[in-house]
Amino acid sequence: MTIQNALASVAVRDIDSAGAWYAQVLGRPGKRPMPEVAEWTFPRGGSLQVYALPERAGAGSFTLAVDDLEELARTLGEMGIDTSQQSSTERVRTLMVTDPDGNHIAFAEAHDPGLTS
Repeated sequence: MTIQNALASVAVRDIDSAGAWYAQVLGRPGKRPMPEVAEWTFPRGGSLQVYALPERAGAGSFTLAVDDLEELARTLGEMGIDTSQQSSTERVRTLMVTDPDGNHIAFAEAHDPGLTS
């Protein structure tokens, strides 16, 4: 068996308000394959699904690879999102944020371009 790709998913209380928040953070609206799901597919593969399941909301975490963490931090800061949780190692810079339901999102920028391919 060879794994071809990955899908991140996270539970939220209200799909409409969460979908609007994620659309703003991700810079584009998601598709709605089902009434309780919003989904974003990314250019280099993979996707994110945000789904309504209030009893699990706030217990998730996932990482999104980005190519310009500094620009993202500025954009998120302008949206009123706390961008103070940043760290850097020799290989990767990260920015941790929390969605309105309490799910944790790590944005990661690799210093070595080979890490994101």
